[in-house]
Amino acid sequence: MTGPRPVRQFVLKVHGRCNLACDYCYVYEMGDGSWRAKPRAMAPGTADAAVDRVAEHAAAHGLDAVQVVLHGGEPLLAGVAALRRVLTRARDRVPARVDFAVQTNGLLLDTAFLDLFAEFGVRVGVSLDGTAAGHDRHRRTHSGHGTHAAVTERLTALTGPYRHVFGGLLCVIDPTADPLATHTALTGSAPPVLDYLLPHGTWDTPPPGRAPDPTRTPYGDWLVTIFEHWYTAAPGPTSVRLFDALLDLLLGGESTVEGLGTDPSPQVVVDTDGGIARSDILAATVPTAAATGLSVHRDPFDAALAPAPPVCPTCAACPLLRVCGGGQPAHRHRAGSGLDNPSVYCPDLTRLITHASTRLAADLEHLR
Repeated sequence: MTGPRPVRQFVLKVHGRCNLACDYCYVYEMGDGSWRAKPRAMAPGTADAAVDRVAEHAAAHGLDAVQVVLHGGEPLLAGVAALRRVLTRARDRVPARVDFAVQTNGLLLDTAFLDLFAEFGVRVGVSLDGTAAGHDRHRRTHSGHGTHAAVTERLTALTGPYRHVFGGLLCVIDPTADPLATHTALTGSAPPVLDYLLPHGTWDTPPPGRAPDPTRTPYGDWLVTIFEHWYTAAPGPTSVRLFDALLDLLLGGESTVEGLGTDPSPQVVVDTDGGIARSDILAATVPTAAATGLSVHRDPFDAALAPAPPVCPTCAACPLLRVCGGGQPAHRHRAGSGLDNPSVYCPDLTRLITHASTRLAADLEHLR
């Protein structure tokens, strides 16, 4: 077994608070309450130390390229000046190509931010949950108001004069929403990439609609409906990352999606206090699950390298393991057994993977 790979993706939580109260948020609405004890925003000295650790790691491993992701909370709450400082330092100090990205809810995405992102080539990902009704059901302000109208208004510039920095859209799946209406709404702006994200849940706190009955596959059915539409449609400008990764794995390739495939995610997270965490989705299980006890103020990223958590015996014996990888580690959690379980989404993943595999095999046989 090979050891941990060097990190290539560095997620900097430049701001630790959010101007939305999304009901499915794993940071503010699930098990992780650690954000309350951390600074609201990353201090300049902490941001500088984080970037310097990225530079150190890239040099130590001879990396030719890394990705720096500005994240939160809502990263735009940090302001233009703070983000410019991070981007400038990374561009000037990291001895490798730096691909910048930001993931935002879009509410603050004005011309000042777009000019900054265009200057540094920052790819802008926006969270949008499909139709107005679907989006506003979950993505609301702290006062309870829907945000679809405001976000789509902000998207106008990103899909127009700033399209060259448009990174794509991220949609959290709601199995009660019409899948094709959701997909049509999201592809209307021709995003270069579309990400469908399973809402985070565990065996103790299952995601909405995910009943213990293994014969029910609401998320798998939802995704299969869109997969069929996507698979049979003429090629368009939008890549669906989940489906692309799924087909790549079925054809023997590797995944670029966390939660699919057996390769560990080459990612670390730096919190507003400088603490180094592994994929912080684990904090949806227990608040300390992602913590390493390390800090950019004293520790190199090498100290945070670790192999992916092993899958349970049930998954190890499953013929779909190479494709599903056991699912997102956080989704395996159950009190008393930790991560030593199949994913709470196992029936849904099986439904989607089996359908895609059957579809692909039939087409390959037809070509032969």
